[in-house]
Amino acid sequence: MTGAPGSPGNGAGALLRSLLASGVDTCFANPGTSEMHFVAALDGVPQIRAVLALFEGVATGAADGYARMAERPAATLLHLGPGLGNGFANLHNARRAGTPVVNVVGDHATTHAKYDAPLQSDIPAIAGAVSGWVRESTSPADVAADAAAAVAAAREGQVATLVLPADVSWDPIDEPDADAV
Repeated sequence: MTGAPGSPGNGAGALLRSLLASGVDTCFANPGTSEMHFVAALDGVPQIRAVLALFEGVATGAADGYARMAERPAATLLHLGPGLGNGFANLHNARRAGTPVVNVVGDHATTHAKYDAPLQSDIPAIAGAVSGWVRESTSPADVAADAAAAVAAAREGQVATLVLPADVSWDPIDEPDADAV
């Protein structure tokens, strides 16, 4: 499989397939540069409706309202910790109401964390205040299971936040060689 943008063989593709298999079909998004592979992968999964929001507060508020009306999880795609912070008030409301929201929060590539970029932040700490479930995917091979666990937590009435570093999103998923069986 290839790790090309939007490829089903990368972390972003695995994430979207897992969300869809778990019954999530709508994603309210305010993406930035670290989430572009997720955005590209959306083109390959037309069953998931992407709704672009011009502000993270709109995305999180829309996800909360949609999930309440549809009585099933809705997803958000947010840009880094500051983007999560911009959606904080609506995620607080969703947590208090037990609304099933799955946040996917992009992060800098793991190899860039040591540079402490201007938008670098402790996303799990920020998410912990409004999420009952928080996890950071550390490998493309883990993304599908992490996404399924996030949706399961959301179905229990929690806001679930999955942190997706850019390289985990774009890196290919190593699959066993079919001839090596």
